[in-house]
Amino acid sequence: MKAARPRLERLGPVYARVAIGAAFLSAVAGRFGIWDGEPGLSRFPAFNQYTAEVNAFLPAATIPFLAWAATVAETSLGIALIAGVQVRLAALASAALLALFGTAMAISFGPKSPLDYSVFSASAGALLLALHEWRTPGGPGEVHRLRRAWRALPRLRRERGFAGSVIGLY
Repeated sequence: MKAARPRLERLGPVYARVAIGAAFLSAVAGRFGIWDGEPGLSRFPAFNQYTAEVNAFLPAATIPFLAWAATVAETSLGIALIAGVQVRLAALASAALLALFGTAMAISFGPKSPLDYSVFSASAGALLLALHEWRTPGGPGEVHRLRRAWRALPRLRRERGFAGSVIGLY
């Protein structure tokens, strides 16, 4: 069982990246009619209407911008997550976008709607992915550890000699 844990720890974030990224791209594909085999802009007015319903508390003039901004954000974040590019930033932005969407749904439709569609769950998953990426080697935590080790190197050389300084880092 212990051997499976490291593998799951590697596969879990990949699964989260692909699942969240695919959900974003699937939503975009739906609003452009790709899933129905009729690609084009003919379905986008329906998405504009849905955007107006979700954001009923905002001025009507903001709706076209919000619809296109959501589309661009979902496309960009979906591609970034699936491709594994800037995962920490993409996951954090995904968590924020989903939290905003869920909050807008809750304000306009009540709390049942975002809960039924697991919007907050997806947001939490994206946040956990961002936090996981933050803790992985090469993340900011690792950079700080390496900086501390680098700064300690002259002191270790004086105290232990060159070989001791290398061993003292580990």
